Amino acid sequence: MKKALISDWYYVNGGAEKVIHSINSIWNDFDHYALIDFLNDEDRAYILNGKKARTSFIQKLPTAKQNHRNFLQLFPFATEQFDLSDYELIISSSSAVAKGVKTRKDQLHICYCHSPMRYAWDLQDQYLNDSGLDSGLRGFYAKYVLNKIRKWDVANSDNVDFFIANSNHIAQRIKKIYNRESTVIYPPVDVDFFTLEEQKEDFYFTASRLVSYKKTQVIVEAFNELPHLKLIIAGDGPEFEKLQKIAKRNIEFVGFIDASRLKSYMQKAKAFVFAAEEDFGIIPVEAQACGTPIIAFGKGGTLETVVENITGVFFREQSAQKIKDAVNSFEKIKFDSKMIREHAMKFSTKRFENEMKVFVDKKIIRLI
Repeated sequence: MKKALISDWYYVNGGAEKVIHSINSIWNDFDHYALIDFLNDEDRAYILNGKKARTSFIQKLPTAKQNHRNFLQLFPFATEQFDLSDYELIISSSSAVAKGVKTRKDQLHICYCHSPMRYAWDLQDQYLNDSGLDSGLRGFYAKYVLNKIRKWDVANSDNVDFFIANSNHIAQRIKKIYNRESTVIYPPVDVDFFTLEEQKEDFYFTASRLVSYKKTQVIVEAFNELPHLKLIIAGDGPEFEKLQKIAKRNIEFVGFIDASRLKSYMQKAKAFVFAAEEDFGIIPVEAQACGTPIIAFGKGGTLETVVENITGVFFREQSAQKIKDAVNSFEKIKFDSKMIREHAMKFSTKRFENEMKVFVDKKIIRLI
C-alpha cells in the first residue's frame, strides 16, 4: 500500500513534529509532503528519518524560510497543487491546511487534527493585532483573506474520511466547525526521556516560544509581585527583550535551551507554570513525567492532562492576580512526585503508537 504523510510545514521540532516522528516509527515507508521544509539535519533525522518532504512553490518564495506566514493567502492553493493520486493511504497532520489536500473516494484519508486553523478561527483577532493588521486597508484585506480561508477550510474538510483529534477539547471544536465526529488519540509524550526526580529545588519554571498567545507576560507580571519566589524562563521569540525589560530581579531568562537542560530544569523545579490555552499541551505532561506539579490556566487541553490538587492547580483567568493566587494556593499543598509521574505515563509514546496503529489498521481493513 502506497502511503503519503502530509504536514502543514517543517521548520522547527515542536509538538506536531513529535507526532510525525511517532507515526514514522509505526510505518517507515511514507512519502512526505509539506508546504515548506527547512529542517536542519539533526531535526530531519529525528522527525523524518532523514527524508526530505516534497514541498510546494512557497518553499522558493522570498522570506519563506524566515516567515512563511507572510504567504497565508496562498496556503489553500498551494495545498491543492499536491498530486497524491498514486497513494492508497494519506495521513495528514494538520493545524492549518494539510487536511485540505485533494483526494478521491477510493483513497483513505485520515487526518490527525491538532486544531482547526487557529488564526482563521478562534485566534483571528489576536493574529491580526500581533501582525498590525487590525485596522486600515491592510487590515481589511487580511480579514477578507481569513474569511475566504474559513470557507475553504470548511468545504475541504469533506476531503477527510476520518478525523483523529489530539484532545476532547479539539474534538469539540472539530464538531462545531466542521460538523464531523472524531476519535481522540492523545499525542505522544517521551516519558522515558523525562524521568522522575523527587528532590525539588526552590524555583518555579516555565518554557515556551516567547510569543503573545503563550501568555508568558502575565506569568512575569505575577512573579514581579512575588519577589520572594524565583522564576526561571526558558525560550526565545519576539517578546524576549520586552519581557526582560519588565521582569524584576527574581526572574531569570535562560533563552533557548537544548532538551537535556530543559529536562534538568523540569526535574528540579518545584512547579511548572503554564499560562497558555493549548489544544493539548505536551510540555506540561513532560514536566509531570519528571514528577513536577503544574500551575496552569484551567482551559483547553490542560483540563485533560492535569488533575486538580493531585498533579497541579489551576487558575481560571489569564491574569497576574489569578496566577499569584494559584501560586499561593500551590504553596500550601503537598504533592506526591511519584503519583504525578504515574499520571503522566497515560500519555506515553508507546500508548500513542499502539492506538494510532490499531485505528489506521481497522480503517485499512474496511477499505480492502
